[in-house]
Amino acid sequence: MASLAAPRTAPGPDSRATTPGAHTVSPAISPAASPARSVRHLGPNWYASVMGTAIIANAGAALPVDVPGLRTVCAAVWALSLAMLLVLVAARTLHWIHHRDQARAHLMDPAMAPFYGCLAMALLAVGGGAVIVGRDWIGLPAALAIDTVLFTAGTVIGLAAAVAVPYLMVVHHKIESASPVWLLPVVAPMVSAALGPLLVPHLPAGQAQQTMLIACYAMFGLSLLATLVMLPLVFGRLVTGGPLPPALTPTLFLVLGPLGQSTTAANKFADVAPGVLPDPYAHGFAAFAVLYGVPVTGFALLWLALAGAMVVRARRRGMGFAMTFWAFTFPVGTCVTGAEGLAAHTGLAAFRWLAVGLYVFLVAAWLVAGFHTVRGLLSGALLAGPGSAPTTAPAAPRPVTVRTR
Repeated sequence: MASLAAPRTAPGPDSRATTPGAHTVSPAISPAASPARSVRHLGPNWYASVMGTAIIANAGAALPVDVPGLRTVCAAVWALSLAMLLVLVAARTLHWIHHRDQARAHLMDPAMAPFYGCLAMALLAVGGGAVIVGRDWIGLPAALAIDTVLFTAGTVIGLAAAVAVPYLMVVHHKIESASPVWLLPVVAPMVSAALGPLLVPHLPAGQAQQTMLIACYAMFGLSLLATLVMLPLVFGRLVTGGPLPPALTPTLFLVLGPLGQSTTAANKFADVAPGVLPDPYAHGFAAFAVLYGVPVTGFALLWLALAGAMVVRARRRGMGFAMTFWAFTFPVGTCVTGAEGLAAHTGLAAFRWLAVGLYVFLVAAWLVAGFHTVRGLLSGALLAGPGSAPTTAPAAPRPVTVRTR
């Protein structure tokens, strides 16, 4: 991500961010560079690409419309997300083995540390997709095995990030301005809450199923309350500090993540509660899904309009592609799954069409982000060090960045 202390004035079309998550122009890495060397600047923000790919499959498989061949396409996209996850985990392992200094620098960087929440969410999204649509190709037993492993790992990492990253923010990071990326570590448990119910029917009846469902509900509350603490800081930053720099403007879409994911979770609770919890609580979850989900979806649409207007403004001021474009994918995908759940529980056509409309936007955003990411990988620009100027142009002065202690 670019510096949290970037100047208020909007950079021009040729401006360059100076941190791994948002740089747009960098010198290509030499084709002869070793794999270990090429991953030096590979940060945890890259897991957002896995999340954004997996949500295409997860949301598309549950669309309340009949599109011939859609489920097969979703299964293929899920397989792609699994392959991306395996490659990225291997690359990040090389990063930690050969570049521990850079890995520690990422943890101490207030603009990069929150992206460790993306690791958890990538594991969870791919694991959930195995049960949702991957089972069509690999069978239910294999899908459950994959989801069990990835859900367990993703939940543990997500809960650890929800504690560790705020701790680092308080104790070690020197922060000058709030950022939407602060939501990433605290929203990870909400993803566990939304995808955990997929495993409930496959657990032994009684205590095991009830414990899993109540644990998901607890993570729902953990993430929701943490979001309610963070969100006013983010909006306050916008009101008092002005628009974000163009390269960071897409991160405003991250606010949609906890909104759409919590609506999805509430609907999933209502789906699995009957037969797991006593009737009063099962009926309560069914009512809660609508009473909570509808107003939160309304606020999500309000924020979508606001964030969209800010993106249009940034685009007119020269915003080019950056890895922050992946913020247009997973958060919007959670709103798709939230609308799908509300369509099922209310029977309203309005929610069905909302889900379809948001999914069309999601696919378009994924194609744009994916195309530019692949092009940047092939050229080596996206794996080059942040803050570097092209070799054919003089180096520009580096803007002031947030420093850590």
